[in-house]
Amino acid sequence: MRKYSVRDLTLAAIVAALYAVMGYFGSVFGLTFGPVQFRFAEALTVLPFLYPATAPGLVVGCLITNLLSPYGPVDVIFGTLATAIAAWLTTKMTRWYLAALPPILVNLVILTPMWAWAEAGAFNQAFLMSLGWNAATFVLTESMVCYVLGTVLLKVLPVLPGLKPAQRQVA
Repeated sequence: MRKYSVRDLTLAAIVAALYAVMGYFGSVFGLTFGPVQFRFAEALTVLPFLYPATAPGLVVGCLITNLLSPYGPVDVIFGTLATAIAAWLTTKMTRWYLAALPPILVNLVILTPMWAWAEAGAFNQAFLMSLGWNAATFVLTESMVCYVLGTVLLKVLPVLPGLKPAQRQVA
């Protein structure tokens, strides 16, 4: 098991707080939940590529944000689980441009059926139509947030001197 330094724990706590604040702020404008969402906090999901210590912070921040979810406990559990899996997979990515794929794909597989079920209530034609719509809109919006805003983070953060010691060492 990886040992976390005080710097790592502080970085994780900062990311958790940022994710929660950004998620709550977005929910004020109706942007945080649902298949057509611009959850700006999702831009932070690329951070485990550079800073593996941020992964637990993302999970905690997502958990706190999902407490507001209109999908209830199901979203708290599965939405947080999706973020945990995506964060872990992001730490395994070998190139910066791949860092946004795990959050997009894992959330697509886990969240879109959850939303479709909440909308249709059964596995029927309405479920399949809702699933298709949710998948299309989610991939578009999540890709925009993760690739546009996330890429900015991946390019800007490594040049900040205070964050260099926490950055992963690439062999």
